[in-house]
Amino acid sequence: EQLEALEEEKFDVLVIGGGCVGSGVALDAATRGLKVAVVERDDFAAGTSGRSTKLIHGGVRYLENAFKNLDWSQYLLVREALAERSHMLEAAGYLAKPLAIMLPIEQWWKVPYYYAGTKVYDLVAGAHTGVPRSMFLSKEQAMYSYPLLDASNLSGAIVYYDGQMNDTRFSLMVLLTAVQSGAVAANHVNVEQLVKRPDDGKIVGAVVKDRVSNKTFTVRAKTVINATGPFTDSLRRMARDPDGKDPGPSEENQADDLVVPGLGIHLVLPDHFSPNEMGLIVPDTSDGRVLFFLPWSGGTLCGTTDSKGPISMLPKPSSDEVDFVLRESGRYLNRRISRADVRAAWSGVRPLVRDPKSKDTKAISREHITEVNDGGMVTSAGGKWTTYRQMAEDALDMAIKINPSLQLRSGPCVTKGLKLIGADRAGIVCEQKFNVITVTLREDYGYDRDIAEHLTSNYGTRALQIAEIVKHGYPTRPKNLHPKRLVAKHPFLEAEVVFAVQHEYARTPIDVLARRTRLAFVDHAAALEALPLVVNLMATLLNWNRATKQQQTQDALEFLNTMKCPARDEP
Repeated sequence: EQLEALEEEKFDVLVIGGGCVGSGVALDAATRGLKVAVVERDDFAAGTSGRSTKLIHGGVRYLENAFKNLDWSQYLLVREALAERSHMLEAAGYLAKPLAIMLPIEQWWKVPYYYAGTKVYDLVAGAHTGVPRSMFLSKEQAMYSYPLLDASNLSGAIVYYDGQMNDTRFSLMVLLTAVQSGAVAANHVNVEQLVKRPDDGKIVGAVVKDRVSNKTFTVRAKTVINATGPFTDSLRRMARDPDGKDPGPSEENQADDLVVPGLGIHLVLPDHFSPNEMGLIVPDTSDGRVLFFLPWSGGTLCGTTDSKGPISMLPKPSSDEVDFVLRESGRYLNRRISRADVRAAWSGVRPLVRDPKSKDTKAISREHITEVNDGGMVTSAGGKWTTYRQMAEDALDMAIKINPSLQLRSGPCVTKGLKLIGADRAGIVCEQKFNVITVTLREDYGYDRDIAEHLTSNYGTRALQIAEIVKHGYPTRPKNLHPKRLVAKHPFLEAEVVFAVQHEYARTPIDVLARRTRLAFVDHAAALEALPLVVNLMATLLNWNRATKQQQTQDALEFLNTMKCPARDEP
């Protein structure tokens, strides 16, 4: 239905890119009363939006730099991000939660400095933040809260709070809320060419190709918004080309590129490397990068940020990067981490942008940029996950500003404070609501505690729909009150595959293993084990023949190969 609407209807806005910003634009446009479509060449949130550190944060280090350098713009960036943090925690309380983060301090004289810094962070956030205030912990209290800390050089610790989320599912819920509000969305649809009006060169749509059916068609729109993250410049080159095609990168046409890619490496370790409700961040490692240990999805997320690397849909950590993380971890923990502890390893490309205000062309901006090209295409670039909603609002405001016909149709932005799908049952306090669902799954459906909590924290009120799928049966399993796990040691269910195909636009096994569930990101070996079951179930649901099953399996294996920890000395 979505694909048919995409081909047959004419839209006010066509959004290219189905990550958090593209989905945010779709939701903003739909709730303003505009007719909007969004296309994504891979899966929704398959790129940068699904490979983040999972933090919803204002940026403690940005605030530090703002005061050190008397940089008002950095301060405003932190204030904006903290306001958006509050919004995200309220919009989908089942997917986004406050997280305590510990800063271990080795020299006692640094305690007042960090304590004052986190208190200012609290102050900038304001009164209604949705998170507790920061605090100081003595050495003994820090060791009690984080037992794996190395106590030999510890003087104490500061604990402050930010938010944490399941990034891919949060982005998906933004998109599904947009669809619920009237948007049209399609994944695995690639933009082959931008359509330009012959008389004035204005961009009025795109020629797209459905990568599943291989069908090509034209999507017509009054304006186009580029929200493609690291791939921003590829679409900007298409917009500059007279025929609307991508001429490919060259020294000449890359001169005006906005994006400067930065890689962030992530390793997933067993859950005992971090307490369930406490993360650890070391702000200054031996080379100045940040080291973090964060509890996430039944494991511990560990890594650094801001290394250099090429733009890719499947970035992979290098062996040297893994060695660095393992080596640095030994400086702060009382237990050595080895490659054998790593369950999964992956990278994300952060789309930093060149600072247009700086005379230095290599200067990087931490702010987002909204740009309009000669053909009227609006580009949103830079920024970070936490500010996705504001980026979307700014991009749509710009599109409306340069298109008088949209000004007559559009209402004001209403996304600030808007609840996402799954958090939409009125009349019950958020915490009580989700606790009630967890209890219902355990008491009325007889689910194990880990399954009930997993479903509630990933689907919110819609967790009960998955329980009903199990209760009434599906093609490969008869009616049953007891859910079947994809693998024994994780709470992901067969019924989630059915739900993903029927309600969440999953079209490939990796859509399910990597993004509707997060199994591929949490445990590489478990994802390999679950792959045949997922392929067979999707083949039944989507009527795949043998050749399609083989191709889907091969594609999934190729993807999963990028999620395993590289061997020593592997490039």
